[in-house]
Amino acid sequence: MEKLTFEEIIEAVKGEVYIKGNTLEFNAVSTDTRNLEQGNMFIALKGENFNGNEYTVLASEKGASICIVDEIKFKNEELKDYTSIILVKDTKNALLELAMYYRSKLMVRIVGITGSTGKTSTKDLTAAVLGSKYKVFKTKGNFNNEIGLPLMMFQIDNSYDIAILEMGMSNLREIHRLAKVARPDVGIITNIGISHIENLKTRENILKAKLEITDFFNENNTLIVTGDDEYLSTVDSKVFKVMKVGINNDSDYTAEEIFLGEKNISFKVVEKGSSNKNYISAEVLGKHNVLNSLLAVACGREFNLSYEEIDAGIKNLEATSMRLDITRGEKFTIVDDCYNASPDSMKAALDVLTNLSGKRKIAILGTMKELGEKAYEAHEEIGEYASAKGIDLLISVGEFNKAFQKGFNNMDKHMLCSNNEEAFECIKENIDQNDVVLIKASRSMKFETIVGKLKNINC
Repeated sequence: MEKLTFEEIIEAVKGEVYIKGNTLEFNAVSTDTRNLEQGNMFIALKGENFNGNEYTVLASEKGASICIVDEIKFKNEELKDYTSIILVKDTKNALLELAMYYRSKLMVRIVGITGSTGKTSTKDLTAAVLGSKYKVFKTKGNFNNEIGLPLMMFQIDNSYDIAILEMGMSNLREIHRLAKVARPDVGIITNIGISHIENLKTRENILKAKLEITDFFNENNTLIVTGDDEYLSTVDSKVFKVMKVGINNDSDYTAEEIFLGEKNISFKVVEKGSSNKNYISAEVLGKHNVLNSLLAVACGREFNLSYEEIDAGIKNLEATSMRLDITRGEKFTIVDDCYNASPDSMKAALDVLTNLSGKRKIAILGTMKELGEKAYEAHEEIGEYASAKGIDLLISVGEFNKAFQKGFNNMDKHMLCSNNEEAFECIKENIDQNDVVLIKASRSMKFETIVGKLKNINC
């Protein structure tokens, strides 16, 4: 990371020096003493079930040169001589303020990505595209909230040309605060679904929350959105540039001659104002990833990449795990998509399942979280969709089994399970040679345990 002086840190976090140690430099930022290393700065965050201030002594013992705290939970003599203590009013806010100051030291251009679904896939595709010409940093894992994004920011330095940062939220003003820190040059919004509608109540509010990514935009900034989305199709601005991609509309970038294969997708891009059709191929699955790829293409064009460079970059895709990972075993095929789930991503995964070759198409589906009063209706809708797609066997798990049952409406082909272990036993007893099985639910359902057991019997 780029160097910050002790004085710059104090100014950025609006803190006061409680103890000045004999080492005032740091080499990385940590909020977790379990992975803290010698010379790190420790920021003592507080949560519902923990208080990082209580680990200040441990942080010092493990080599923290600077600790930022908002409570004194130690005796001065317990600390090592090299540890400095900066006292602030609120450590979470201090983390954001420090990251915002650090951003001002970076010459790196930043792409911010948000949306109800598809953020990580679009991040991976965009990083692949831009990586053909530039040195690119991208958010690791799901570090996309008010703690994760600042920590990602501190991993960027001026050796990078572009940083791609994923921005998640569960309520209004959260993306505003992330955008204030990251100050993206280009924003991408994938879609407006009903994820987090439990907090935000309406899709109009979800759109409003996602558009906070543009709160600090001016005439030099660009927003790229999916024009096929009924809410994003209405987005326009006189302040910044808006670019739209799509399949079913008159967009700035349109996909034609789409091929959906078992290992890849391909299509031709038509750019508004040009009669040329440019071929793109990506090792991802599903029609939804055509749109995600188009967003990456549009971003590449904003950074002056040729279509040859874009196609070459996208072939170097490094995708995040547990997102439509397909394992063809000796007995059956596993489609692992258990990273997260929403109505849109459930439908996309079912589309992929039905497009794969195999004997029977089986879906193990679990609860989609954070849908509030829309939850029952949403699970019923997925049951209906699975039935319409001709799923041969549905195994559902969790609190909305009855909603799945009502939608699917075929008890001969539907097995209701109360937990993951029961679901595994059901699939173990019913799966046949050459079947294809999709496993998908929200992350908290821990469906990767089912995937692991299935792989063990698929050798």
